[in-house]
Parts: sequence; C-alpha cells; structure tokens
Amino acid sequence: MSKPHEVIIGLEIHVQLATRSKLFCGCSTQFGAEPNTQTCPVCIGMPGTLPVMNRRAYELAVRTAAALDCEIAEFTKWDRKNYYYPDLPKAYQISQYDLPFSENGGLLVHDPKQQIEPRFIRLIRVHLEEDAGKSMHDEAAGRDDSRIDLNRAGTPLMEVVTQPDIRTPLEARLFLTELKLVLTYLGVSDCNMQEGSLRVDANINLHVDEGGETVATPIVEVKNLNSFRAVERALEYEAVRQLDVYEETGQRIGDVPKQTRGWDDAAGVSRAMRHKEESSDYRYFPDPDLVPVRITAEQIAAARAAVGERPAELRARLEREFGLGGYDSDVIVNGGRELVDYFLELAERAGDGKLASNWLQQDVMRALNDRAITIGEYPVSAAALAELLAKVKGGELDRNRGRDVLADMEAHGRGVEAAMASLGIESVDDDALVALCRELIAANPAIVADVQAGKAKAAGALIGQARQKNPNVNPGEVRRICLELIEAM
Repeated sequence: MSKPHEVIIGLEIHVQLATRSKLFCGCSTQFGAEPNTQTCPVCIGMPGTLPVMNRRAYELAVRTAAALDCEIAEFTKWDRKNYYYPDLPKAYQISQYDLPFSENGGLLVHDPKQQIEPRFIRLIRVHLEEDAGKSMHDEAAGRDDSRIDLNRAGTPLMEVVTQPDIRTPLEARLFLTELKLVLTYLGVSDCNMQEGSLRVDANINLHVDEGGETVATPIVEVKNLNSFRAVERALEYEAVRQLDVYEETGQRIGDVPKQTRGWDDAAGVSRAMRHKEESSDYRYFPDPDLVPVRITAEQIAAARAAVGERPAELRARLEREFGLGGYDSDVIVNGGRELVDYFLELAERAGDGKLASNWLQQDVMRALNDRAITIGEYPVSAAALAELLAKVKGGELDRNRGRDVLADMEAHGRGVEAAMASLGIESVDDDALVALCRELIAANPAIVADVQAGKAKAAGALIGQARQKNPNVNPGEVRRICLELIEAM
C-alpha cells in the first residue's frame, strides 16, 4: 500500500508581453518572421551596444502586478543572469534577482464543476526579464542538425512565480486557466501557447507521512509543457513516479540535486534532462548598462485603479445581479470581456438575466463558433436580440419561431420586425386563436376524451394540428386555450 502523502506544486509561468518591440531594443516582436530577421546589434549582444528599457513592457507588467494584488516596489533594478547556451548570444540574460518590481499577491482559484473548494494561491513574485533565442533541432528530416533563431532574443517576458501552495494537478490547471483569463482581460498578452507567448515550468515533490514525521522528497522541475492539460497530465504522472522512487530508495530532499525532467506528452512520461542549477550558479550582479526604475506611489495607485473588474469579480456580479448559476457565469466570463459586455446590455434591456444567458449560450455562442467570429463581429446587436427576446417572453413568438427569426437576422442583418415579415410571421388575433382551438376540439373527440381522462399530454396532438393550419400560432397559447375549453365542457 502506498504511503500517505501530500503533493506540493509550484509553478513558474513566463508570459510574453504584448509590445511591438523588444525589451531593450527596437526590434519587432511579431511572430512568424523568417529566422534571424528581427535582430539588431543590441539583442544579439554585439560589443559596445547599450540597452534601453521598453517603457510599455514595464507598464504592462505593473498592470498585471496590480491585478494580482502584488506589492509593487517604488524602486527596482536589472540584473545579469550569467550562463552559456547557444541561443543566448550575450552569455547572460537581463533579469531581476533580489529587487523585483513586485512581490507577494495571489490569485483565487475556483472550479466551475465544484470538484475542489476555491483556494487562494499565493505568489512569490512577478518580475521582468528578456527572452533567449530558440534552438531548432532537425531530427525528423534525417540531418540531425541544430540551428539558432534569435528573433525571440530580447522579447519582453513577465515571470509569475507561485508559492508551493498548489496541492493537486487539477488545481494547477485551474490556476493556469484563471491566470490566463486575467492576463487576456488586462490585454497584457495573447497567452498563445502554440506561439510561445505563455510557457509553464512546474516544480513538484511529495511530503510523505512516515508515522508522524513528514519527509520531503527531492524537488523535480518539469519542462516541455505545451498545454494546460499537459501540465495536469505531467504532474499526475510525476507524483506517482516520485512516490515509487521514494519507496524504492528512501531519497529525501537534499540527498540528490534538484532534477529537471522533460515531459513527453505523446508517450505520457517524463524523462531526465539535467540537474537544476541554483541561483548561485548564475552569478547574478546588477546590470551596469541599465539604470534602476522608479515609480511613485501615485502611479502605483493609478495602476490599481485602472485594473477594472477582474474575472472573479465579474462572475460574482453576474450571479448577484442577474441570478445566474456558477456554471453559466463561468461560461460567459470565460468568453472574454466583449462577451460579458454584450450579455450585460442584453440582460438589462431584456429584463431577464437567465433568459438572456440561455439565448447567449445556446444560440449566439454557437453562431460565433460556427462562423469562427468574435462577438464584436456578430451581426445582431444586443439591443436587437433583446427586442426579439421580449417577443418570445411575451408569447408573441415561441422559442422555435424565435430561433428562425434570429437566424434570419444573422444571415441578412435585418431587424426583428423585418425578419418576421420576411418569414411571413404575423401575430394571431386572440379571437382567431380561440376559434381555431374550438375547431380542433370538435374535430378530435378521441383526444378530448383522453384529456378528460387525465392524460393532459394528449393535447400535444392538438398543438401539432394547430401549427399545420397556421404556423404563426404560439404552441403554449394553443395548449392553454385547448385545456381550458376541454375543462369547461
């Protein structure tokens, strides 16, 4: 039987900031350019060049720190992290060591499926640094050669480092999902993992219960995690592997150096890469070419005030003001700020948050997915959809006819009335509807007998016949009138 244990996880997330130029030079950060076409003497480390800090990158990083409730330092500096690697032309990386621009803070993690309780994950720091280049290994073509692309060298990165507060692989995935949502709401990064805009390294070890004594196993850093699901799978595998190793060897933290392992998602295993360097191995020292950065208390306060509603606050607002459940509020908020704004206008105009949520999720979002467009490109305004919902809610249109009208509005950009006219939908006079129901009852004595015998569902056949005679009738009204007439017989 496996020994009782607790999984201890900490994450290091590198986020490429949404700037047009690099952190210390004017080279473009656009993705997809030909290798080594977005470089200059500064970012490839030519002797005698001097870096100049990108103010925009610093502002975006401060915005993020404010949104994560970090303590923002009024004074920060740059340090050189020294190491040699082929894709690091200067043989050092400009980063931040002992005086990062922000520390502490955290993020509340929630699970819309309620598999885990909400937990606040603390942060150690958020700091800025420049990216290295990219090594490209061509093994598939059979040449076995490696090339270096320095287009990424110098790209502004923000590193978010958590405390080892995460306790399950699922919680790690949920944290990353929420962090990505916050970053995209802030507009500080597109967080595209396929393009390298967001990268994750995970640190994991176990605290094993040895009859009252807690034994910590050696820490492992897992790399090559190309999706949030891969992070979860890698940590699930690594927790099992580490427990097996501990039960076989008894190794504790400090017995062996910290190890870096690479995740092979296709094979579903992690593989040893190297021993992990410690901070002393990097020989940090202040960068002599860059002046420290200062920010005033007033500027920090302004950055905090400009954050606006964060995803967690928006979820709470949708649930509080419009009566939505946790799942519905999560779907809408995860759709992005534009979708939330569309919903807010729709719900306020329609006067019914739940009805607005249902139509938004079941009809509007399906149309967005089918057309591969954003809500900003959707041809039906919130005001026009609210007008349609008023007709559905008031009984003028049933749900199915309402969908027909919405489809026409989407296809042709028409308003509600014009779409109804184009489909030949007209209001049915109350007297005409009652007359139609009397006619149906007279023509269907068997159905009437079933209803009188307590089989109310039998009235459904009358509704079908009514729609055949007049497709504009409201099924709900037909059912109500028919049942009332039969009851009065």
